[in-house]
Amino acid sequence: MKTTVVCGVLGAGKTTFLRNVLANGAEKAVVLVNDFGELGVDGEILSAGGVDTIQLRSGCVCCTLRTDLVAALRRVLDEFRPQHLLIEPSGVATPSGVLEALATFKLSPVSVVGIVDATDFVKLYEAQIYGQFFEDQITNSDIVLVNKTDLVPAETVERTVGLVSRLNERALVVPTVMARLDADLPAGGRVEVRHLSDHSLPLEAISLRLPNPIELAGCEALFHRLAAGDLGAVRRAKALVQTPSGPHRLDLSSGRVDVERFSADVRESRLVIIGEGLSEPAIREAAGLDRRQQEPIPTLTLPLKGRERWGNR
Repeated sequence: MKTTVVCGVLGAGKTTFLRNVLANGAEKAVVLVNDFGELGVDGEILSAGGVDTIQLRSGCVCCTLRTDLVAALRRVLDEFRPQHLLIEPSGVATPSGVLEALATFKLSPVSVVGIVDATDFVKLYEAQIYGQFFEDQITNSDIVLVNKTDLVPAETVERTVGLVSRLNERALVVPTVMARLDADLPAGGRVEVRHLSDHSLPLEAISLRLPNPIELAGCEALFHRLAAGDLGAVRRAKALVQTPSGPHRLDLSSGRVDVERFSADVRESRLVIIGEGLSEPAIREAAGLDRRQQEPIPTLTLPLKGRERWGNR
């Protein structure tokens, strides 16, 4: 069984990449998804295509969920026996932590695909907003996709590719649109895992159940308010909703809102927002939720610190 870990910060294009791989692959595959937030979205997006998907929610597989990750891997090996295991950690996970957990099973070959967002990678890296978190992802990757190149000028793509290449000289760096890779995935065979400690990502995740059905126009208006920063510093938002016109998926990343028809009915409409300084009361009001009818799911705050990566939450 070959194993591929797909890493990248929030909204870089991990789920899109996996959908591409699964649509074009002929081998039996299982996907292990770690959503950041109490109500998972990515797992349902992937499983809608008929792929066996195991979800690990609420936390991060490189720190608070290591025990759950190990249990899920045992289940994959015992029950599914796939030819290809794909692991999508949350956007706040470091591949070094995941690779250390995988080493328990002596899995081989293991490769890491890193994905960066060309629209803001250079700016965020130079501002040290993510600190060594970026470096952990890039330096442990065998191939790095510089994604969303259609949204930026050619010189921005060139600067991003150059920066990534300097951070990891051995990795293949590929500019992509919609995370499409017209090449075989790397076979793995790494020499060592680089663990960069002392990085911290104190982010909040607000998860809300929405009415079924819910009006699509209202959901779109909410996402545009989130993109405008009216309700806090939103790094990522995603929703699956059942509307009178059918199921839809909404996504906010890099300040851009995308809405598309979903391929299967949504039994539970839900919304996950990730960021800093989020105003849950204002978000609930904007979503049209009545506090008397629905108690909120507790907000999850996850500080990611290298030296505490195996602690209990």
